[in-house]
Amino acid sequence: MTTTSSIELKDIILNTNIGTYGPNDPVPDHHVLDLTLQIDTEKVLIPQDGMEHVFDYDPLIANLKALAQTGHRETQEWLMSQIAHLCAQRPAIQTIEIYLRKFPAHQGTGSVGVRLALDKVDFARLRAQP
Repeated sequence: MTTTSSIELKDIILNTNIGTYGPNDPVPDHHVLDLTLQIDTEKVLIPQDGMEHVFDYDPLIANLKALAQTGHRETQEWLMSQIAHLCAQRPAIQTIEIYLRKFPAHQGTGSVGVRLALDKVDFARLRAQP
């Protein structure tokens, strides 16, 4: 069995502006992000306690929240693509699964979400893009 490790960031509320809505369309109150990041095992199975040995996710969360606030987007997919590119800048991240959803979806209830999973090959391709 291969050893793997991951960081899971769940239920991160993003202050973002996505979509164009008509007068009778439901406008989302908020968007929520879940990320699962497969990272180098040596960032989890560590020789001793200390932040210098682990993946520091706090700067990533700050960057994600800042990215979400950078203007209007038509689609959740575009924000997800930008999130994937942002995560690709971090060498410790090997694969990623992104789940972004908006609340409410219809008449004050439910959610609508989009999920993207990039394996090691996909992530390497993304890193190679300008």
